Amino acid sequence: MATEQTRYDEFVERVQRLSYLQGASGILSWDQQVMMPGGGTPARSRQLSTLSTMGHELLTSDEMADDLDALEADDGLVAPQEAVVREVRRKHDRAARVPGDLVERTSRATSEALNVWEQAKAEDDFDTFAPKLEELVQLKRDYAEYIDPDADPYAVLFADYEPYLDLETAERVLTRLREELVPLIDRIRESDVELAVDAFSGQFDAEKQEAASRDALDILGYDWDRGRLDTSSHPFTSGNQFDARVTTRFDESDPLGALTATIHEFGHAQYMLGLPDEHYGTPLGDDRDLTVHESQSRLWENHVGRTEAWWELFLPTFKDHFPAVEASPRDAYEAANQVYEDNLIRVEADELTYHMHIVLRFEIERDLIAGDLDVTEVPQVWNDRMEEYLGVRPETDAEGCLQDIHWSHANFGYFPTYSLGSVLAAQLDHAVRQDLDLDTQVRAGQFDPLREWLYENVHQHGARYTTPDLVREATGEDYTADYFLDYVTEKYERLYDC
Repeated sequence: MATEQTRYDEFVERVQRLSYLQGASGILSWDQQVMMPGGGTPARSRQLSTLSTMGHELLTSDEMADDLDALEADDGLVAPQEAVVREVRRKHDRAARVPGDLVERTSRATSEALNVWEQAKAEDDFDTFAPKLEELVQLKRDYAEYIDPDADPYAVLFADYEPYLDLETAERVLTRLREELVPLIDRIRESDVELAVDAFSGQFDAEKQEAASRDALDILGYDWDRGRLDTSSHPFTSGNQFDARVTTRFDESDPLGALTATIHEFGHAQYMLGLPDEHYGTPLGDDRDLTVHESQSRLWENHVGRTEAWWELFLPTFKDHFPAVEASPRDAYEAANQVYEDNLIRVEADELTYHMHIVLRFEIERDLIAGDLDVTEVPQVWNDRMEEYLGVRPETDAEGCLQDIHWSHANFGYFPTYSLGSVLAAQLDHAVRQDLDLDTQVRAGQFDPLREWLYENVHQHGARYTTPDLVREATGEDYTADYFLDYVTEKYERLYDC
């Protein structure tokens, strides 16, 4: 009879096979968004749906269920092993309730929807995407119904991306951000202070922007042996601790957009690359879901890449590529932190109004899933709420409800984690600055101390801890929005003298 240790080892091998299969699917998805010719969609959708079905079968197999039952009854497991069992049990129980054919249909539908979304966005034609969006909404309703027919379906979907902070917490944070940021934004817009918003005006060649982005990644310490930079219609990061790839996009009238997106994706990649190599393929070598993941990208983007210290370091390098730029580091800092009047695009949004974008998307997709909003109504509701929350109305659906890729992936429930992660980034930044003179180190281009702090306090733990426990391990406190609101209030009141 097999010993429990042997059973655990066999269980881990089963979990690793599942992880490797999902990793292969991730590479195919990356290729579809970055390199695959558009005509490849019919084959790719079948490839991805097959891998998705195989993964579902592995996760829900009788062998996996038997292993989980036996290991949960074993008193001899140590804490890290118990964490692996906990994480796999959670995923197994959810997946076991979902029929395999629904998994396959959803995978195929999302693969097909990506190409349709890209075409609809390019042609500013929501009607082209609407049938696919309607199909995906129904598939995710069905998915939520199978998992827990008595629960709020949106809460079920949200738990796929953040299983340990509940939807009530997310709603509470988003409500607080809306209530406290809107008055701050109003004071800023009434301010007479004029920031150096024209510091980067003009046209900036995309190839030179890419070279500048690569230099920024060099300075930050991106490991090119385990990563690469490409362009895509929507910036994203994909991979693991051995291969974490980032993408960005370039607008020749907005060099800061590509740069901040690149630094943002670097934060995601740095988290992946910091996960323990020896635990690859298990939850101990996997990220702790999207609130923590987004905290890493927002920490690097905002608490490093939008600081005056960063611009004192990086501006000379930027000017090597664009000698005509006459901005000072202070000018660059002000330009990077301006609060926009005409803020249409989420990924190009400033640090404050960004969260109104999240509130808008959260409300719309929650109503879609609940059946309180018809897909055909999305453009009108989007534009109305954009005008209400941000004071600007999109002229096209391409710059409105078609701007994000997430719905083509059926990622309903994903958006709140952007704001939850920004909140956590500020809490981590506060903790970091208790131990490090971060601005001095950034100014000197010394990023090893920050990377080491994040490794010790966040990355090395993988998914060993739940999100609340990891936050307490890293910061000594419970998850809170206090530090984020204190940080942005102090920063922007000083910038705008309001």
